[in-house]
Amino acid sequence: MATPEVCSPVSTLPGVFETGPEHVKAGVTVETTEAVFAGHYPGRPILPGMCVVEYVRLAALANLPETPGGWRLAAIESGRFLSPVLPEDRLVIDCVSSAGDTGPRCSATVSTERGVMARVRLRFEARRAREESTE
Repeated sequence: MATPEVCSPVSTLPGVFETGPEHVKAGVTVETTEAVFAGHYPGRPILPGMCVVEYVRLAALANLPETPGGWRLAAIESGRFLSPVLPEDRLVIDCVSSAGDTGPRCSATVSTERGVMARVRLRFEARRAREESTE
């Protein structure tokens, strides 16, 4: 599994429980102690969509092929948030990877026992490729 970056809006890493050549399934329980709940929203805490995207990113990194320098998130190609994610929800992240012109993509469905919470599509690029293009 690739090492996640130090800066993250979530404190718990999703645990991978199923992998295949182009597929990863991971799960995480949204802890009530997540710092984002302090202000989002007082009296009715809801996990921000960016945190859902972060859980998908972390799950996808677990199944991307090794590359020198690792992978970075290049784009959030789409995000549909269908229902609120609440403290203590158990998220199941089902991510299907595919090759893209500039790097791998991950199309994910994020579910709880209440149903589908979000659909997210991410694109990654090799760290080295982006760093060289900005010089």
